[in-house]
Amino acid sequence: MSYFDNVVERRDAVKVEMDAILEAVAAESRTDLTEDETTKVDALVEESRALDEKIEKLTAQATADAKASEARAAVKAVVTPVGGTTVTREARTYSAEGEVSFVKDAFNAQFKNDYAAQERLARHTKEESIERRAAGTTAFAGLVIPQYLVDLAAPFARAGRPTADFATSKHTLPAAGMSLEISRMTTGTSTAIQETQNTAVSLTDPDDTLLSIPVRTIAGQADLSRQAVERGTGIDTFVVADLIRSWHTTVDAQVLNGTGSNGQFTGIRNAGGNAVTYTATTPTTALLYSKLADAYQQVESNVFIAPTHIIMHPRRLAAILASSDTTGRPIAVPTANGPMNAVAAGAGLAQYGNSGYSIMGLPVVTDANVGTAYGAATNQDEIYVVAAPEMHLWEQAGSPFALSFDQTIAGSLTLKTVVYGYGAFTAGRYPLAASIISGTGLVAPTF
Repeated sequence: MSYFDNVVERRDAVKVEMDAILEAVAAESRTDLTEDETTKVDALVEESRALDEKIEKLTAQATADAKASEARAAVKAVVTPVGGTTVTREARTYSAEGEVSFVKDAFNAQFKNDYAAQERLARHTKEESIERRAAGTTAFAGLVIPQYLVDLAAPFARAGRPTADFATSKHTLPAAGMSLEISRMTTGTSTAIQETQNTAVSLTDPDDTLLSIPVRTIAGQADLSRQAVERGTGIDTFVVADLIRSWHTTVDAQVLNGTGSNGQFTGIRNAGGNAVTYTATTPTTALLYSKLADAYQQVESNVFIAPTHIIMHPRRLAAILASSDTTGRPIAVPTANGPMNAVAAGAGLAQYGNSGYSIMGLPVVTDANVGTAYGAATNQDEIYVVAAPEMHLWEQAGSPFALSFDQTIAGSLTLKTVVYGYGAFTAGRYPLAASIISGTGLVAPTF
């Protein structure tokens, strides 16, 4: 129910209460009201007048909004040449090309009781519920951030979330609870050949342990001047967009590198996967290839599933692409060139994240969140060969889904913007479904 509907419903309720009092007086053939009845009627009359004023303002605003929408639709109408059909398009309430600001409306609705802003936020929430098939709320603390803000390019470069998107099995976080519990069978049953008839068959009692996965909070904040929100053009959207991009980058970094302590995920490199050491004074792609093969076979040998992705830092893929054989020919080439005896092959156009290249038939995910300061000399990166179905990431639907303002520095006309969300990750169902390649062979490459 919208804010306007709530006001009208309350106005109707006030009338019912007033009519009930007056009807009771009439039924008793009285001409005067008691003191309590007079106090109650006076209060209801005052509330009725206040509600009538709100309804009048909201109705005027709704009429103006409807006229504006009609004018916008008329201007943006597109007439197709076939059959004279007219196709119209009504823009979403908040869009990159829109004339109203989501952040500014959120502020005005909360602190200025701006009816027009409240109506736009309610309309936006309805649009989101239809578009995303997820329920929303017009309450300030539960505002759904417009999608264009999520996708808007921020001025500060972020590493993004390639591993979280390409190399994990993604789930929606349950609506409640701060931990997820998964049963892991640590001792299995057994079968064996029955030596002779009527002799005991194999018996092993199964046993399990509980894998507890904590739900973590990822959040960020920024202070904005009231002038930036009220008078700025696009400043608020840049700040919110950057917070959102930072949130997603942090999720990805936690999936890879989280330590499991101090509120962090337990990431892939700390979940207890197969350790593959690559030691080389003079690293070469040929030496690395054998380590990748070892990482591959360890996953299959230990958990009996095939790995699905190879995750590496962009500099490591670049080192592979730069390598050549004894005659100077590159050994990682595009598939369009018909490679022969190539270590790696790909589409030829390297793209951050989903690189388009594959090694041993596994797609290579390039992720700048892979650390580059490992090892004694703090100059090594690592490579992860993983089975994505066993890398489990839970995120709350719509995260980062909330935005709030707190006047914590009101004396300086400063407003606080907060973006947050919840998530959980585990590679612990089958830790050996991931292999971690590390060592001196993965020092910073030279080109």
